[in-house]
Parts: sequence; structure tokens; C-alpha cells
Amino acid sequence: MTIRNQQIFFETDTCVSVFLKREDEIHPFISGNKFRKLKYNLLQVDADGQDTILTFGGAFSNHIAATAFAGKEAGLKTIGIIRGEELEHTSDENPTLRFATSCGMKLHFVTRDIYRQKQEVSFLDNLKKKFGDFYLLPEGGTNALAVKGCAEILNQADSHFDFICCAVGTGGTISGIINSALPHQKILGFPALKGDFLKDEIRIFATNENWDLIGDYHFGGYGKVDETLVSFLNGFSQKNKVLLDPIYTGKMVFGVRDMIQNGYFPEGSKILLIHTGGLQGIEGMNISLQHRKLPIINTHV
Repeated sequence: MTIRNQQIFFETDTCVSVFLKREDEIHPFISGNKFRKLKYNLLQVDADGQDTILTFGGAFSNHIAATAFAGKEAGLKTIGIIRGEELEHTSDENPTLRFATSCGMKLHFVTRDIYRQKQEVSFLDNLKKKFGDFYLLPEGGTNALAVKGCAEILNQADSHFDFICCAVGTGGTISGIINSALPHQKILGFPALKGDFLKDEIRIFATNENWDLIGDYHFGGYGKVDETLVSFLNGFSQKNKVLLDPIYTGKMVFGVRDMIQNGYFPEGSKILLIHTGGLQGIEGMNISLQHRKLPIINTHV
């Protein structure tokens, strides 16, 4: 599978060259890192003789949408444990959850307090009593098999890049990239969440030390979007003819541009940005922005 690297440009000239790896073009419904994370997990489901996948996610989860579609394509039953009990009565109004349901995923809504127990043995035992046996996929799809898949994002054609940048959610994608990067390459992760706990999560899977997290561009936390980010996304898509999602890749690209303008990267640096997909979440985010009477993300490029 060959994924193109598209050169991108910002509003002002820079002394570095920037390319975007178009992982979003892998698949219309299982795009970017979700395709990578699911690849070896689906093979393991088949090897285990399982017919059901159970996983976790929030209201606009790319992982929930991708798993639902992948399960449908593979003839598997899928169960999504959804954070936020209040969503149960409005799920038809949520584009992501509506799509997951249309793919045959059975949704089970729990309170946020209960959702925090998702890694506890007693909670998982109760789910097995309720739904029967299943193949467990963690939140965001991150496990050792997912990291193995994400290690395939980089290829030999990427060896000349000095910096590799990607958004960080649960840490699986950047872990795979760290493991396959060359010694001269610096990996920069841009967390979509507040807090330093992600470093410990990444160290579970990452085998190299040539990486760092840049925690200045989460815009207030997971799912937080403001007019500044929307304006940037719309300007970027108009100039480069590429849509960016507002939760992950959009914030990472915003951060890279800001760091370029502030002289973080040495002159002549070659920078590769990973587009991890997630475009399905734009529709739901635009609904939220409209409710807040804020400008929306332009989806026409």
C-alpha cells in the first residue's frame, strides 16, 4: 500500500519543507490510523475464532465508527460501550453513533463514572455476562497489535525526513511510528488531551527514545474547538485542498505552523506530518459549533 506525501504550504514562506502523509485516503470509512490499528486485530479475531468485537468510545469516536464498519465488512458482530448515559436518547441525532448503528453495532451507554472502570476485571466480567464472549479492543484501539500496524505508516520513501509529527490520543499511533523511525528522525507527538500521563502510556509500547510530546496545542482539552482553530482549518483547506479533522490532525498541523513561525525547526528541516483521518467527526463538530453560534468547518475543498 503506497500512501502519497503531499507538500503543504502555510500563509507565509518558511525556511523548512513540510509534507503531509495522506493516511486519510486509505479507506473512505476506515481511514488513517484506525485502518492501521484494526489490521492485525482483525486477523487475530479470525485466528481466535471469535465472532464479536467489543470496544469503547465517546460520542464522536473515530474508533467506534471505524470498528463498526470493519465489523460489518468482516461479518462480525460489534458492541460499542459509549461514554455518556445521556446520549442514549439522542443517539439518532449524533452522526457518528447513527453511522455505527447503521453498520450493525450494538451500542451500550454508561455513565462517565462507570466508563472509567473499563479496564477493571470486574467490569469486563459483567460485560461478558451481559453480552457473552467477545474479542476486547481497548478504547482508541490501542494494544500491541495496533502498534504493530501503526509501525507500517512510515516506509523507505520517508527516510529523508528529519521530523515526523502526529497527533496523539491513546498513544498507539505514535508508538508504532517511534518504533519504525530511523535514528536520525525526531518524532513529535501533539496530544489532543491535557496532562502528562500519555508519556507513560507510550513507554509501554515504544522501543526508542527519539521522541517528545508537545502539549501546547490541545485548545483546552479533548474535543475543544474555538474560532481560532476553525479559521485555521478553513484557511488551510482552501490553500492546500485538504480537509483536516478538528480533534486530532487539525490541532497538530496548527501547532507545527506555530512552531515553524517561532523558529523551533532548524532552517532546511524536512518535516512529515501524519494525517490520521478522522474526517467523519467534522459533521458532529459542526453541529456543536452551530449550537454555540460559532463559524463552522468548511467541508468543500
